[in-house]
Amino acid sequence: MKHLLATLLFGVVTSPVLGQLSTTEQDLAAYIDDHHDEAIALLAEVVNINSGTQNFAGVTAVGRVFQQRFDALGLQTQWIDGSAWNRAGHLRAQHLNPASESPHILLIGHLDTVFQSDSPFQRFTNLGNNIASGPGVADMKGGDVIILQALSALRELSLLDAMNITVFMTGDEESTGSGMLQTLARADLVAVARDADIALGFENGDGNPATAIPARRGYASWELRVHGNPSHSSQIFQPEVGAGAIFEIARILNSFYEELGNEQYLTFNPGVIMGGTELELDSDASRGNAFGLPNVVAQVAVARGDLRMLYPEQTTRARAAMERIVANNLAGTSAEFSFDAGMPPFEDRPSNRRLLDWFSEVSVDLGHGAVTAVDPSRAGAADISFVSDYIAMAIDGIGMGGANDHTVNETGDLESMRIQSRRAAVLLHRLSQGRYE
Repeated sequence: MKHLLATLLFGVVTSPVLGQLSTTEQDLAAYIDDHHDEAIALLAEVVNINSGTQNFAGVTAVGRVFQQRFDALGLQTQWIDGSAWNRAGHLRAQHLNPASESPHILLIGHLDTVFQSDSPFQRFTNLGNNIASGPGVADMKGGDVIILQALSALRELSLLDAMNITVFMTGDEESTGSGMLQTLARADLVAVARDADIALGFENGDGNPATAIPARRGYASWELRVHGNPSHSSQIFQPEVGAGAIFEIARILNSFYEELGNEQYLTFNPGVIMGGTELELDSDASRGNAFGLPNVVAQVAVARGDLRMLYPEQTTRARAAMERIVANNLAGTSAEFSFDAGMPPFEDRPSNRRLLDWFSEVSVDLGHGAVTAVDPSRAGAADISFVSDYIAMAIDGIGMGGANDHTVNETGDLESMRIQSRRAAVLLHRLSQGRYE
């Protein structure tokens, strides 16, 4: 459907009188309302299945729940095994009509959470006042339910037949891996994106359903290892000893801060640092032990961190600056710097802003108010970043509202799930009907 690219990007938007819904759109909204209790029950079911990224059986089980429901809607589904990249896998569900001129729309979710099998936070609880708690309730099992509800409404009104839809729910969004493993893990998603026109991401965004995300920052990871000459502390700064590893790593990190700390949308963070005479780090480098004495010059120091950016050129400039700083060592020290490109940014583009305007128009017509953009500095990386280079237009953060995700205090707003399902169903219908050509 890529021949629709020019139309989608440059077509004239025809705005209806605000608040005016067609009979079909009113029926879509009514279906969502009538089946809201079923949506909550499904949300409770999947939240109660632990699907921490490393719990492969749990991630697969959540995938099977959604797979069965997509099968019932007549979509062609496939579970993509993730053993090649050491993860559970992904769920793909498609309804493609080669005879239809409807744009190919990619709907993105994820099945995993940050809460592993040994987490004390395991169950869905309805707290009342349309608030529920549970692991992954907002990030992002609520968003997955929204996708299903929107497509269910379209199927009920026989509107899905003429549409071209792919749902892709990854099983490792919270811990994708790096390097070649990450490339393998996102190859199937990228393959779908190459054939799609529009992408909608159902992450929870900033938790506020009055906002959506036309741009997200990407991330990279880095490691800094510094070596010094061990000696009695009384000899530090002598020509044969030098400054020691801890002074050198402190210099480097401070230079990073001074040179890179003031560029808009570019941040870097040293998340862990250790130094001393001896170091031991675990396999994923998030925990370790250090030994040193106050009267011994440090022999080794290690820091690991990330870099966040909105544009690829920011990565290029920051990496070059960091490598230059690392190479200019204090006396008696040496340093090694490694860099992993991580996840690309979801760049801010006029076409994304146009799609956000259309989504906001739908919301106003439904009586839910305007939707505005989240500042990219408030939007972390997500799976939609991997498709950014292949899609004509995209927005993210149109999932369930909530708070405190990634903590045992995570909550989701059940009413926002209903509202976002209504918005999604009507937007998909309008896009498929060429409303914005």
